[in-house]
Amino acid sequence: MDIRDNKIILYANQSDTVLDVIEKDGVCYSKKKYVEKKYEESAQVFTTAYSWFVKEAEKYSKKPEEAEYPYWAFADMYNLDMSGGGNFLKLEVPLDEVVLFDVRDWNRILCMKYVGKNENEENEFKELLKNYGVMETKVMFTTFYPDLKRQIEMSWSNLFRHNDSIKSGNDTTTSGVQAGLWRIKKEWIIK
Repeated sequence: MDIRDNKIILYANQSDTVLDVIEKDGVCYSKKKYVEKKYEESAQVFTTAYSWFVKEAEKYSKKPEEAEYPYWAFADMYNLDMSGGGNFLKLEVPLDEVVLFDVRDWNRILCMKYVGKNENEENEFKELLKNYGVMETKVMFTTFYPDLKRQIEMSWSNLFRHNDSIKSGNDTTTSGVQAGLWRIKKEWIIK
């Protein structure tokens, strides 16, 4: 992982529209309406996860007023999905402007799943769901299981368990490190 001078090198894939706004205004902020438009019928899943992320990530990196949702970047370009087109960006971002986490944990949240501190904790929760005869996605999108829903949402805070150790250099793995950015500034773009 490339961290030096309180900055981190990250890789992102962004649309022409985002780059046009950055070129014109020097900065671009993601908006909820863009996520809803992009994901259409799946938007409820994404807006549920993103809205939770926004509320919690503010504890780790101050959210500018203009930002509604985050942009995603990665510490290793291997994790970057270029299959849908877009533009490859290499960014040098101040550490206080990023929230770092494991992409696998984020994918669990996008699937509305429990994120345990360890495998045993996750298995215990799976057993609890089995006893109820219900799947996590059903818990999250109905009003029938408020206690289980609360437990799932509370478990999501485990997403940020690696943020401080990565930023301090104590966790040097790059495989699977994802970053949430409240904005993308023109001055951050290296390539």
